Amino acid sequence: MVRNRVPKKQDIGKVNGPLFPLALAMLMGSLGMSIANVALPRLSIDFAIPVQTIQWVVLGYLLAITVFVVGAGRLGDLLGQRKVFLSGIIVFLLGAVICSISKDFWLLIVGRVIQGIGAAALISLSMAFVRETVPDTKTGFAMGLLGAMSAVGTTLGPTVGGVLIGHYGWQSIFLVFIPLTAVNFILAVRYLPKSKIRPTKFSLSHFDVVGTLLLMVVLSCYTLSVTIGESMSQSNRFAMVLTSITCFALFVYVEKRSTNPLLDLTLFQNRKLTISLAMNILIATVMMSTLIVGPFYLIYALGLKEAIVGLVLSVGPFAAAVAGVPTGKIVDRIGAKRTLFIGLSVMLLASFSLAILPIYFGLLGYIISILFLTPGYQLFLSANNTEVMLNAENEQRGVVSGILNLSRNIGLITGASVMGAIFVYAADHKEVESASVAIIINAMKVTYLVAGTMVLTALVLSLFMPKPTDEKPNQ
Repeated sequence: MVRNRVPKKQDIGKVNGPLFPLALAMLMGSLGMSIANVALPRLSIDFAIPVQTIQWVVLGYLLAITVFVVGAGRLGDLLGQRKVFLSGIIVFLLGAVICSISKDFWLLIVGRVIQGIGAAALISLSMAFVRETVPDTKTGFAMGLLGAMSAVGTTLGPTVGGVLIGHYGWQSIFLVFIPLTAVNFILAVRYLPKSKIRPTKFSLSHFDVVGTLLLMVVLSCYTLSVTIGESMSQSNRFAMVLTSITCFALFVYVEKRSTNPLLDLTLFQNRKLTISLAMNILIATVMMSTLIVGPFYLIYALGLKEAIVGLVLSVGPFAAAVAGVPTGKIVDRIGAKRTLFIGLSVMLLASFSLAILPIYFGLLGYIISILFLTPGYQLFLSANNTEVMLNAENEQRGVVSGILNLSRNIGLITGASVMGAIFVYAADHKEVESASVAIIINAMKVTYLVAGTMVLTALVLSLFMPKPTDEKPNQ
């Protein structure tokens, strides 16, 4: 594997410059998700759309990112990461403009899907660009910065969205992306280098169209079955799951025989990558539980008002934003594998704390646990992303970054369904609102004991990872 050289002092600007558009891209991607959540009640009224349907404003964006993130990474490998990154900014802007001028609900959803496609390119190629533009000794810092900016976007979304909607209407939450994308485009043109790998002249023969379509069907059916499956009939939900499984089998068959596969299946013979992806899914599933279970505990067990609940839920993303860059520096200092173990250990302690401390200390116990969980997650995320991308071959950086982001999204989507189902099952009530305080607290305890078990599984998996390629990253 080729290592990047350590930069000289005069090269520091060249190293830090690319981080500006990459960090802003991560902020835009997460802000695009979080800023829309607060607009759902207003959109439901303005478009006269029921609550079950209005969730497509968020789901359409999430689904587009999930479906296109691997394909966007592959296009970056084929055509050049800079070209596809700049195209992603333009597509993201186009989607935001369509959303802002929509008079029809389904045109709004089309705009959100287009915006999500652009976000898929930005998220996937930001991590890939780090590997190309940042030396190995700074990779942890760069990954931590990207994670921090993603957390900043998650934190700012509800606050910024609430202010904009209150003063200028829901259209403003999409118009705000116009100056952001303009600045990002200028920064990307200024700082992002052209690919060192000669881009392939685009041809359908170089891009696995069949494999891409099959993977889109797999991910779409899976996502819909676990996100809105409860509103479907059993037969329709079963049909979606069966379609997903069948198309996945076909996808594997096609990829094995393709001369230019979307996803080179031999990548999964790399034990380090396979374990990293498995851990990513498990940990993302656990993190989603804080967004799914937390509000029920805070509202129905503690009796907090929605405004206070919003502030409490922002504690986690805020802590993650603050911890992002320091955790990245820790990766650079002590190595990815050690940092990974520390991060998972902190998350294990925090997960079991969420099952116990709130019983005795209420809100204080909940906040203390979250303040340990999210920095632990940032330690894990920075270390895991660094280790995977440091070992990615030059011509596969985009697709490897796409797979890494896809595994996280699969975990988040699964967590929304699985952890919510565990909570409801433990509460022994289909209508959690009618459950007693004791039942809700017990349900949260059970949920986070399961979450802790998932973190423990990831911790055990980390012990089986091959030795780091460079035990002393600073050398």
